Parts: sequence; C-alpha cells; structure tokens
Amino acid sequence: MFHPRKIFRRIGPGVITGASDDDPSGIITYSQAGAQFGYGLLWLAVFTTPLMMAVQEMSGRLGLVTGRGLAYLLRRHVAPAVALIISLLVLVVNTLNVGADLGAMAEVTTLLWPGPASWNLLGFAAIILGLEIWLTYRRYVNILKWLTLSLLTYVAAALAVTTDWTAIFQQALIPHWPPVTAWGLIVAVLGTTLSPYLFFWQASEEVEEEREEQRRAHRTVPITPPRLSAMRRDTVWGMVFSNVVMFFIIVTAAGTLHQAGLTTLESARQAAEALRPVAGPLTFTLFALGIIGTGLLAVPILAGSAAYAVAEVFGWPEGLSKHVRQAPAFYLVIVVAIVFGLVANAVGLSPVRLLLLTAVMNGLLAPVILFFLLRLADRPSVVGEHRSPRWVQVGGWSAFAVLVIAAIVLISQW
Repeated sequence: MFHPRKIFRRIGPGVITGASDDDPSGIITYSQAGAQFGYGLLWLAVFTTPLMMAVQEMSGRLGLVTGRGLAYLLRRHVAPAVALIISLLVLVVNTLNVGADLGAMAEVTTLLWPGPASWNLLGFAAIILGLEIWLTYRRYVNILKWLTLSLLTYVAAALAVTTDWTAIFQQALIPHWPPVTAWGLIVAVLGTTLSPYLFFWQASEEVEEEREEQRRAHRTVPITPPRLSAMRRDTVWGMVFSNVVMFFIIVTAAGTLHQAGLTTLESARQAAEALRPVAGPLTFTLFALGIIGTGLLAVPILAGSAAYAVAEVFGWPEGLSKHVRQAPAFYLVIVVAIVFGLVANAVGLSPVRLLLLTAVMNGLLAPVILFFLLRLADRPSVVGEHRSPRWVQVGGWSAFAVLVIAAIVLISQW
C-alpha cells in the first residue's frame, strides 16, 4: 500500500542532495540552455543521470563506511595541502553561489509580493541562518525534506505549456555534437549537475545520519550490505529526481522563451517575467515559487557543505547535529558564507552572471575533486572491503572523463 509518511521517512541524504542540485543557479542555467538552444541540449538531462548516480554513490559510501567527511579523508589520505586548497576553493565558489541564489530569490519575490528586494534579501538570509543554527538536526532535515517538494512546481510548469513531446523525446534520447557556442553552457550544466559541494554534503550527511542512528541505538551500528543498498537506493532516486526536474525546466524554457525568440536571460526576474506573456500567469507563478523554494533548500546546503569542508581540514568540531556552542567555528563558516553572499549582492554583481560564473567554476573544479574522490573510494586502506561496485567505478571515471573533455574544449576556446 502507498504510505506517504513511510516514504517521507525513507528520504535520506541522497534525495535531499539531488533536490538541492536544482538550486536557483541550476534553474537559471537550465533555463538559459532551453532559451538559447531550444530542446538541443535536453539530452544532457538523460546523459548525466548515471554519472551523477555513480559519483554521489561514492560520496555517500565514503561517508557511511568511514564515518568521516570528504575533506577529512583528503587531509588524511591524500595531503593536507591538497585538502586545504580544495576546501578553500569550495568555500569561495559556494559563497558566490550563495550570493547568486539569494539575489535570485530576492528578485523573484518582488514579482509576487511587491517591495524592496534588499529587504527580501536580508529576510531570506536571516531565515536560513536561524533555521540552520538553532534547529535540532532532525527537525532541520525534516524541513529540507519538505522543501524538496518545491521542485514539483517545474514539472507542473512544463505540463502547463503546450509542447511537441515527440520532438522533446527525440532530442532527449539521441545525443548529438553541440555547436561551438554551446560549450560554455555545457560546462555550466555539468558544473551544476556534478557540483563539488554535493560531494562534500552527501558524505558529511551520511556521517550525520550514522551518528543519529548510533545515538538512538546507544551502540555502534555495523556497516552491512542492506545499509549500503539503502544508501544506494536513496542516492539513485535522488539523482533521478534531480534530473527529471532539470528535464522539465529545459522543456519549459524551450517551449516558451526559445519559441518566442527570447534567447538571453539577464536576471532571474527577467526569466520569470518573460514567461508571463508567453506561457501565462500559472507558469510564471510556478516558476517564481520554484526559485524561492529551491533557494531555501540549496542555500543552507551550500553554506553547510563549505563549513563541513573547512572544519574537517582544520580539525574543528563540526556537524549540524552539534549545538553552536559545541562547534562554534563550524557555524561561523556558515555565517561567513551567507554574509559574504549578501555582500556580493550589495556591490551590485548581477545574480545571473554570478550564477553562470559559479556553474562554470564548479565545472572546472569538479574533475579535480572527482579524481581524488575516485581514488579514495577504491582504496582498501580507506573503505576496506566496501569498495564501490564495478558499475559505480565505471560511471565515476566516465564522469571524470566527460568533465575533463568539456573543460579542455572550453579552455581552448578561451
């Protein structure tokens, strides 16, 4: 029988991670892909799904098996200097991404409830900080689970638009070599779907879930095949959910903005406003609400993943399950990431330019981190007998190869 509460309880780090991947940065990047190239890049939604499954399965496996986050494992098993550089880069990129997401949320909110965008900006930042710092871990995770439902607005928006589904499925299932002008956007899409912050977040959240389970059981819980299988199922469904939403966002933009000749998006506000005359008030409202909901989901995860990375490198107490007095430096990094995100908006940086910039930066940083992630997940001294299955290893190295090729093509164009 269908039991929504039972399914809700089974939602874990994999689904939350997958949902956070469709943050305002991803939404605008996918919308730009649909607006500029129509259905031409839709195959990326299908092509990247197994790659995401493999990479995030490795991230989750490392956290679950070792009981440690990715940054700690880099420091312990690769080199402290490598871990420090990577963690600081993740902090910088995530902070810019936080600023871009907050800016997009504030812009779009003015379309639904007129008022100063600056007040919306401060309000969202205050709400996110308050929830992340003061709520218990379990209550906070439950809020994140509910926020994943905000992504369904994009499925509804696409279904509300008249589209040629035959052409859509042909473009989605038959990959083709993209034009030269598309490579910057392809790297941005890859950087958004295979974002480094997702690696750090899922590994650390598997650790948090393990701590919670041990606290409830009052004993050490062994790593068993059923637990690894449950983690894998959660991850697979999370990545499928993420890319289904990506698929429908591209479809919405291609079926409306591209058809109307609107191929360049300068702001999240413009993206939402452009839909109103083309697709009607319902699609416009769903698109706008989706940006706000996904921002509330993704911004704390962006700030939190940066905090996990930095705290683990320096050996500071870390974790959302800890009170702020128990892990002050960890929570300070979260505050710094959000405050500097506000500063990026205060100096007048365009949210959409920031969104696309951080997506490209993630696309260039991801293969570097992924290389070490692949090595760690296959090293017996790290995971013991719990090495990743063959399909996961093949998928992980395929993702690495794709990211490297895309980055080389983009750099050669520059």
